[in-house]
Amino acid sequence: MAAPPPQHVASLAQLEQVFAANTYVVVDFFATWCPPCKAIAPEYEKLAKGHGIPGHFAFVKVNVEEAADAAQKYKVTAMPTFLFFKDGKQVMVHGQLQILGGDGKARTALTAAATKIGGLAAARKAEAEEAAT
Repeated sequence: MAAPPPQHVASLAQLEQVFAANTYVVVDFFATWCPPCKAIAPEYEKLAKGHGIPGHFAFVKVNVEEAADAAQKYKVTAMPTFLFFKDGKQVMVHGQLQILGGDGKARTALTAAATKIGGLAAARKAEAEEAAT
């Protein structure tokens, strides 16, 4: 079964609810008027459907105009900006705290990060399932 598409959140409070419900989260801060955001959106959705694991690894989209509180908290000033979280805390993936833009370099970095986190989330899920038996 494929994972769900990225979840849209409209506030910092909603984003924090996603953090509470998932070990790993990738957040796409975007704007509807942003051409690079539109360009990378299909790739982000594909990554979410391919790597997301409910309860373990979520992909989230945050419209910076709707959720200005979230954008401000994480000091997002350029779109798209992709941030990575583990247990609600921002973390580095492959030496990067964030990925900016929607060009080929950003796509490659985002794919590599999603693949790495997806592997960690799958291992965490397997451990949880084994512990439950």
